[in-house]
Amino acid sequence: MSMTDQPNNDILWMERLRDNDAAAFTEIYEAYREKLLALAFNRLSDIQAAEDIVQDVFISLWNQRHNHQINNAGAYLATAVKYKILDRFRREQLLRQYQQVYSTDMPVPSNAPDAALQFKHIQQLLQEEVNKLPEKCRLIFQYSREQGMPVKEIAQTLNISHKTVENQITKALRHLKGNIKHLFSTFF
Repeated sequence: MSMTDQPNNDILWMERLRDNDAAAFTEIYEAYREKLLALAFNRLSDIQAAEDIVQDVFISLWNQRHNHQINNAGAYLATAVKYKILDRFRREQLLRQYQQVYSTDMPVPSNAPDAALQFKHIQQLLQEEVNKLPEKCRLIFQYSREQGMPVKEIAQTLNISHKTVENQITKALRHLKGNIKHLFSTFF
């Protein structure tokens, strides 16, 4: 039986799930876990990453059980797994780009022997400025810029609105831009 062949069970399971029925959640989990794991592993070729993604999808299903009107759990869960995989690829790509840009192993011109030292110092000062941000603002900024999480995922993780996430990122960037000008005037 495929993930899309169970609409009647899915409707009943989802109604029970919205009523906080943990047994319905277990039934959904048992019905779809292996299929979702195979789907994730097929795309990632990494069993641990596949298990993490499937686990995240089920956690999200439970946490958001009152917010969705789902009639086909299999299709919904398969789509959620695909989006989580895409998010993972985006985060990994952003992390690679971040590491390339901010790597301390950047080539240093031979005519500037202290450039690497200055670069490290600037990185340290920038991190100090990030650490000066209010806790919530700093956490959101780190999720966004250092971990590459999309606004929607940050909002879900912290259980806050998308607008709050966007406002906090804007606040962090304004703070850093204002203080970075000071840093660069010190060095250049």
